[in-house]
This record gives sequence, C-alpha cells and structure tokens, in this order.
Amino acid sequence: RMAAAPPSYCFVALPPCSKDGLVVFGKNSARPRDEVQEVVYFAAAEHEPGSKVECTYIEIEQVPRTHAVVLSRPSWLWGAEMGANEHGVCVANEAVVTREPASESEALLGMDLVRLGLERGATAKEALDVIVALLEEHGQGGNYYEDGSSCHTFQSAFLIVDRNEAWILETSGKYWAAEKITEGVKCICNQLSLTTKIDAEHPELRNYVKSQGWWNGDSDFNFSEVFSLADDHLACCSGRESLEKQGGDVSAQAMIDVLRDKDSGVCVDSESFLTTASIVSVLPQDPSFPCIHYFTGTPDPSRSIFKPFIFVDDVKLVPKVQSPSFGNDDPAKKIPRFQEKPDRRHELYKAHEWARSLLENDQDKGQKLMRIMLDLEKQGLEAMEDILSRTEILDPAEVVDLFYDCVDTELKFFK
Repeated sequence: RMAAAPPSYCFVALPPCSKDGLVVFGKNSARPRDEVQEVVYFAAAEHEPGSKVECTYIEIEQVPRTHAVVLSRPSWLWGAEMGANEHGVCVANEAVVTREPASESEALLGMDLVRLGLERGATAKEALDVIVALLEEHGQGGNYYEDGSSCHTFQSAFLIVDRNEAWILETSGKYWAAEKITEGVKCICNQLSLTTKIDAEHPELRNYVKSQGWWNGDSDFNFSEVFSLADDHLACCSGRESLEKQGGDVSAQAMIDVLRDKDSGVCVDSESFLTTASIVSVLPQDPSFPCIHYFTGTPDPSRSIFKPFIFVDDVKLVPKVQSPSFGNDDPAKKIPRFQEKPDRRHELYKAHEWARSLLENDQDKGQKLMRIMLDLEKQGLEAMEDILSRTEILDPAEVVDLFYDCVDTELKFFK
C-alpha cells in the first residue's frame, strides 16, 4: 500500500464570506514530526540569459526576472510548502496519492513548483500556467522527505490565490485539471477534490484517461473519481465548516483559530506527523493596500504565534528564523542523499522547544507565557488591521523591520 500523504490543510475565503472584502488564505503544513521549517525571503532579481537554477534535485532554465518571495519551507530543500510573492500571489501545495504511482526518479518536487510559481507568476493564473508548463517539461518526482532509508513520493495539488481569485490545481504525473474559485470558502487537503467543474486542463487529459481505460467518455468527466484510489476523495476538510460558520466574517483571526483547532484534525499532531509551520495571508482587493502574510516559523500553531510580514524594498532579513546552511556539504545535496541528518534548528525553533517543554512541565508558567505570547500576536493583528483601514498610503519605512521585530520580541519573551 502506498504511504499515506501527510494530512495538511489549505483554505481560502473570498467575499462574500470574508471580512471587509479581503481574500484570506491559510495553510497548516503537516510534515514528519522532527522536520524543521524556516521562513526565508528572496529579493526580486535579474538573471543572465542562459542561466540555470538549482532546484531540490534537478537544475532547470532560469527566467530573466524572478519576483521577490517569502517562503515557509522544510529547511533541507530548495522549494517551499507555502509562501507569497510581492504581487500578492500565495501558493500552497498538498501531497496527494492518485491511482498512478508517483515517480521516484528525481525531478521537480511539488514544493519546488510552489516556489517556481511564486517567483515567476504575477497573478494566480500566471503562477498556475508556470507550474503546469514546468510539469510538462520536467515532470514531478523524488523523495518528499529527508529520509535516506526509503523514498516517499507523492503527486501534487495546489491552492493558488491572488487578490481577485483562487485556483485549485490537481495533478497526476504531468496531467492536471484546475478549477477557478471567485467566491466563498474552499479547502483542499491531501485528497483530490476536483469533480466535474473544471476550468482548465491538460490538453491530452481526457484522451489519456480513456486510453488507460479509466473513463469511457460517456459519463460526465469527474477528475477525482477518475484519478482517486477507490473512494478516497469523499471525506475532506473539516475546517471548512468552521469557516463557513463565520458567516461573511472570515478574518485573519478566524483563519488562525481554524488552523489551531486540534479537535477538527486541521491542526495535525499525530504519531508520524505534526503541523511543522503555518501561514495566514490577507489580500486586500484594492491594490493600493499591502498584502499581509503571517508566519509562525515554529511547529504547532496552537503553541505558536503568527507574525506579520509585508513586502517592501530592502525588507530586513531575519536570520533567527533561518536554518544553518551547510552548502555543498549538505547531505541533501550529496549522492546517495540523506546519509546523515544535520541539526537544522534555527534560533526561534530552539527557543520554542524550550517554551514547549515549559508548557508541558510547568502548567502555570507555561499558561502565563502563552497568554503573553497571544497578547503579542493580538497587538500585531490589530496594528495590521489599522494599516488596512487607513486612508493614507503605507510608508515602507514603517514596516521594513516588521517581521524582524516580531521574531525578536518573541525571542525576548522566551529568554
């Protein structure tokens, strides 16, 4: 039996379900329990003609210009679980299992495609076009985990969002289908969810599934039914009900609450998997307002705080949420891969481990610390709401240190 895909959850709420006409995006990244996720920023860049980019496993052609991106990623790989770019595009991926075994041969990971879509797409649709073109050219495959003893491979699904719309993209090998979402609440998890409403697809998709004998061409074409193993595509997305209960009021806080919910299963904390990092993004439909991206940079959102990041020129880098770099000596870059596991913990992660043991061992002190942390988070959320309700344009100097200062304050509390 194929290994179960990690049960991550991604959400988007669009008007009329979201507050103040904002688009609200969120993801919990469920990964192996001990994996460290870092938050990294890469500035926009120009690239020489003919230059290449080294992804996790393979090298591909670089484009003339890449957009600035902020990413939350397992620190051993090149791509990302989730992130955003300077144009207000957000992308998250899900590992999915389909009736086609995923390839073990090294190609692009779904997580590489998240970053490539963000670096190269200025709208959600552009990011989608980038991802499917790269899928066609290079394929997807290779180990999803930093594990030298066995190869864990998956197909990919993506939630791609901008200020105006969202796309759900689901793939199997190089074949794909996508649905455009312009209103309401959507959730994707580690199962296929597209059915008969398909707004874009691989040109050969239907011929291919006919040739495989998976669809006879007479009935309605239902992507999940055709590609899922058995009845895998039914039970999904317990978090969606919580968001729908908000009526037309899904805000950053409401999304954070859903991501923290362990009872619903959205906040994964199981024997094999843990929510190792989370993101919430708020995208105003009016382009004169900035998009705000909240990252935890630490595991378990119910014990982490969401810290805001806004794209401005010369944004201050935050080494304290970046894992150490091992350059070419990294066991992830040597063949055979993953022969050892270096210590990838960053400063915030280490401080957070200490806080976690406090929460587990000294409940009074732990609860007190958590209250202080949540208060800090609340101040951040309120300050951001203030920025989004002003009439005057934001002065970049005001937020150039924003994420840096939030991480710094969090660390001071842990000290």
